[in-house]
Amino acid sequence: MGGRRLKLRNKTAVLIETLISLGAQVRWAACNIYSTQNQIAAALAEAGISIFAWRNQTEEDFWWCIDRTLHSDNWQPNIILDDGGDATHRMLSEFPTASKYLKGVIEQCVTGVHRLYQLSKLEKLLAPAMNVYDSVMKSKFDSYYCCRESIVDALKRATDSMLGGKQVLVCGYGDVGKGVSNALKAVGCIVSVTEIDPICAMQACMNGHKVVRINDVIQSVDIIITCTGNKNVVTKAHMDKAKSGCVVCNMGHSNNEIDLKTLKSSKGIKFEMVRNNVEHAIWPDGKRLIVLADGQLVNMTFTNIPSLVISISACTQILAAVELYVAPSGRYKKDVYLLPKKMDEYTAALHLPIFQAKLTELSEEQTKYLGLNKQGPFKPNYYRY
Repeated sequence: MGGRRLKLRNKTAVLIETLISLGAQVRWAACNIYSTQNQIAAALAEAGISIFAWRNQTEEDFWWCIDRTLHSDNWQPNIILDDGGDATHRMLSEFPTASKYLKGVIEQCVTGVHRLYQLSKLEKLLAPAMNVYDSVMKSKFDSYYCCRESIVDALKRATDSMLGGKQVLVCGYGDVGKGVSNALKAVGCIVSVTEIDPICAMQACMNGHKVVRINDVIQSVDIIITCTGNKNVVTKAHMDKAKSGCVVCNMGHSNNEIDLKTLKSSKGIKFEMVRNNVEHAIWPDGKRLIVLADGQLVNMTFTNIPSLVISISACTQILAAVELYVAPSGRYKKDVYLLPKKMDEYTAALHLPIFQAKLTELSEEQTKYLGLNKQGPFKPNYYRY
């Protein structure tokens, strides 16, 4: 079983150890250059696990670590657990001959899922792929519930500022954007949302948020948060119009949602590090924007992910990996699949005892009436939770 790029934290170490206990040989690299805990990476390396990660990597370091994870003279991955599609992309472009050993790819983030579907459309997928991002448990807990709690914590830790009364622009109203917007509204922020999807825009309206275009509000907002998974959502032109003191940060996956590359290469604009992972971008007229985590995930940089969220995410990924690894030949083609509903429900059932929750059981008569199996699955794949 192959390695995976995840946030190298103590909870991730448990995931690695779980995979090993199931018989996997693991090689691992981190997906966020700011979030690795060096002591955890060192402890895993001392235990003989191939770990390629350290905190505050450069972009060059990041790709070197992925290459080292994927390539070894006496080892080939047969499962890739990916976060953003970078390892999958690297395997396709740099190590195409190794793809014949692959039994599957598991992807847990929206950007990586988009890449998988693009590869599938072009018939370039290396192996069957499991989209666990859109499994109900993963998307709700990692994308919505976790982001709903972590955004406030991250902003407080990074800026030490009051949030009540702040004008906030949230770019994107998917699960992440919903969690971020609802949390900030709850602490007294005035939240506006940008959206390309009319259904998500309607949901934002019904939750009391104003749906706007970025150019119409950029001059008045105090905080800009990207939550889209797309690139160049906030451009240099937007930041040129933003008011001094505006906080700019990212909660989506990619570090290119905010076009800091163009901003940093612009003549006359200087960057000043004011505290760890907090910079001032300074314009010639003295205007300053507060840039957090260099455009990387702000919650991953300034806070820890709760054990419950990691446990749920890890559970879906391990079940997907086992499913792809043991599946008989021909069950899965080189296409993208959702995690089977039964596994989604099983993940939820495993975690219910944490809340001392007890499920109601259907009677035989009720089971027949609904046309269900008593052990589930209890909802069809098209059901919207």
